Amino acid sequence: MKLKLLFFLIPFFFIHIHAQNYIFGKIISEDNAEIPDVTVINIRTDERAVTNRDGHFMVSGRAGDELRFVKAGYERIVRKVSKENIESPLNITLARATILIPEVEIKQGLTGDLKIDTKNLNRPKKVDKLIKDIDKYIDQKSDPRILAARPGEFVQPKGQGFSIGKVKNKWDDIDLISYLHTALSDEYFINLKIEKPQIEHFIAYVLAGGFERQKILKYGFCSDADLNRFQRFVLTRISSYRAPKTQR
Repeated sequence: MKLKLLFFLIPFFFIHIHAQNYIFGKIISEDNAEIPDVTVINIRTDERAVTNRDGHFMVSGRAGDELRFVKAGYERIVRKVSKENIESPLNITLARATILIPEVEIKQGLTGDLKIDTKNLNRPKKVDKLIKDIDKYIDQKSDPRILAARPGEFVQPKGQGFSIGKVKNKWDDIDLISYLHTALSDEYFINLKIEKPQIEHFIAYVLAGGFERQKILKYGFCSDADLNRFQRFVLTRISSYRAPKTQR
């Protein structure tokens, strides 16, 4: 009887040991606009994710990790992950980068001679060149070197990496998490004793456990059968989620 009980508990122990934590959140600008296509880098693992059109992101990690947030035209920041960030969304605000324009001195004032004044008040060649350079900078694609570490920053060797969804997919995991939350309602998860602020974190935990969703993400459609399949999968993950964190 003891031997049977041991074999029964081994799978749950394995799930607790190997469960992966995920950090998810949202990135906005200083005027509260959602920012898409921000690169999120876990400096410890070099795993990367890109925010979707609503500014949401999800990347694997743990408390103590440092995340770097990078987007052309915005100030780059690094945020250390706390225990609270594992349990609730991490909200980030990016400030626009400041472009300094050299001061242009007007050496000569109006003379009253239309021909001379017209010539003197034309924009200097330096100003024209500066404007052209700025336009060229805005039009060009992001330089990959912007992702390089600053002097003194420690960076792990590049690994396999992690990203959300694929370019060809109509949905990513953030879209699916939002749909499952809305379709099943708060009441469904509260009945499972999942607190309201933790619902989307729990859904992400269930998805990370191996829920098959390739076709859902590809077509951006979750059928009733998929919804029922997700609910059945929830039952296999709820016990490990409720377990003490030291056992996960």
